[in-house]
Amino acid sequence: MSEPRLKAEIFVSAQLRICDQAMLPAFVRRKGDPDAGTVLIKLDRLNGYCVVFTQVRTIEGEIAWMLGTGDNPVLDNDGDAYINKQIEFDPDVWVVEIEDPAEMYKLDGKLI
Repeated sequence: MSEPRLKAEIFVSAQLRICDQAMLPAFVRRKGDPDAGTVLIKLDRLNGYCVVFTQVRTIEGEIAWMLGTGDNPVLDNDGDAYINKQIEFDPDVWVVEIEDPAEMYKLDGKLI
């Protein structure tokens, strides 16, 4: 049985609380559709590089993540270009940016 769909706005708020508890600076860079928007998380390494994760669903309906920008960190400009391309494709996208130079952020779902 699949879990109920979590509203995007609530999911984003939860991510911000998780970051706050871990003392990781985080902010909503872009608000999308409060109910149905997908979520992108940009982990800014504060060294000119970043990683961007895209929220997806497994076949079972569980929240999962995929590396939108590939297996390795990319230049910030390349991460931003990926985000902008996703926004062009889907204007309902949410973007959460987390300052994470020590790579402390932990995803709350599977990485696929």
